[in-house]
Amino acid sequence: MMDELPGAFGTSASLTLRLGQTVFSSASLCFICLDVGFYSYTSFSFLVTVMGLAIPWSITLFMVDAYSVFIRCMPVQKRLIMIILLGDMVMSYLSLAAACSAASVTDILHQAGESHCPAKSCGRYQLSAAMAFLSWFLSSASWLFNFWLLPSL
Repeated sequence: MMDELPGAFGTSASLTLRLGQTVFSSASLCFICLDVGFYSYTSFSFLVTVMGLAIPWSITLFMVDAYSVFIRCMPVQKRLIMIILLGDMVMSYLSLAAACSAASVTDILHQAGESHCPAKSCGRYQLSAAMAFLSWFLSSASWLFNFWLLPSL
């Protein structure tokens, strides 16, 4: 049943999605935290908070997916899939909101000039927002695959 749906929880495609989420969330967090002044802007603090939540969520599900793939024991409990589905949905929405807010503030700061956002800092903020968008994309893909799986349980 789950072998037919690549990307659903417990498959190697899901393992890859979780690894990508972890990498992109960590990269986003690292790029934004390289600049000490990020805490002056609420949207950047929101991005740090959301990516700080996304990393442990993705790592935990990565480990469960790895266990499922290597032991070949697929977790097909409806309650477990529902919890993962809801968690992915919440993380997906939060990641999109944080990425959009960080990107818009970065754009405003970039247009305001060097006095508000030095080129080095703006570049880091842009990279951080881009990594957050990539993390959101993988998170929403995971959510959609698991949502697709839910009726078959």
